[in-house]
Amino acid sequence: MRLEKIETFSTDHISFVRVTAEGGAQGWGQVAPYNADITAQVLHRQVAPHVLGQDCTDVDAMLDLVRDREHKFPGAYLRRAMGGVDTAIWDMRGKLAGQPVCALIGGTPGRMRAYASSMKRDITPADEAQRFLRLRDAHGFDAFKFRIGAEVGRNQDEWPGRTEDIVPTIRKALGDDAALLVDANSCYSPDKAIEVGRLLQDHGISHYEEPCPYWEFAQTKDVTDALDIDVTGGEQDCMMANWRGMIDGRIVDVLQPDICYLGGIARTLRVCRMAEAAGLPVTPHAANMSMVTIFTMHLLRAIPNAGKYLEFSIEGLDYYPWQDGLFLNDPFTITDGQATVTDAPGWGVEINPDWLAKSRWQVSHLD
Repeated sequence: MRLEKIETFSTDHISFVRVTAEGGAQGWGQVAPYNADITAQVLHRQVAPHVLGQDCTDVDAMLDLVRDREHKFPGAYLRRAMGGVDTAIWDMRGKLAGQPVCALIGGTPGRMRAYASSMKRDITPADEAQRFLRLRDAHGFDAFKFRIGAEVGRNQDEWPGRTEDIVPTIRKALGDDAALLVDANSCYSPDKAIEVGRLLQDHGISHYEEPCPYWEFAQTKDVTDALDIDVTGGEQDCMMANWRGMIDGRIVDVLQPDICYLGGIARTLRVCRMAEAAGLPVTPHAANMSMVTIFTMHLLRAIPNAGKYLEFSIEGLDYYPWQDGLFLNDPFTITDGQATVTDAPGWGVEINPDWLAKSRWQVSHLD
């Protein structure tokens, strides 16, 4: 079954991808958010020429061909573009088989625990605590992630004393039974990260994400070795050599690939298999209510080394206005703190045709 056509429907923030194979079978996917219109251009210029005409049943071979033909462009944009084609093909294959994608990759539909993931640093500790309490009472969340430090902050906090305030504030508000996670977004040097990590340990925080600049593996390794808390990371990495080094070197305790950043489901499954062989859990990055969270839900229902929970962004249209009107159905319902993968074929979502009509359309044909 050859791939015959690739279409993208783009805004600055989001680009959906529709693939068509011989015989007319179609599927929907998505490239990574943010500057997605640029990624769509890369897709048509540097991915489509290599994958059109290729066998849709061997996504790994298709993506490796792109990697090899575009070897002078090893970075993030190419992998983001590859992921758009990959995820659309998986949707098409699921629809042809009458099965959800999770079933195609070895899993089953069902529920999974989710953690409420805050993206905000401009929120006070007291307001963040109240927000978490409302979400707990409304949706049953029992796990929560909040931000510490400043993003790539060079040891600076968002404002002086915020980290030292928010950690005990959130713990006191939610009690000892809640699982608490933090994200430092590459803020700290190793010494400072270890100092902050001990504060986190004292308050029962269980997950310490990206404490040092993510590209400085040796720095992160120092933190991992010094602390008992789970140090986590990997969302930004898109090169397999980096993943091998991260896993073989035990740089972190929990791996966090982002399916859209890494290049799709097939490439993420490679990382998951390497992690499984090393005895490492995988808790993917999924930081918004686009298709990346749907992809992640299906992955977590399929891999044997799935982490404890699904990342579930709690930010609405005030923070991410571009999330408005993407889907006709709502795949993001949380009940008793859990998300659900249904038995609907493919990804189980319907892209909103009104949104598509307002987007920028581009197409690449086999001809």
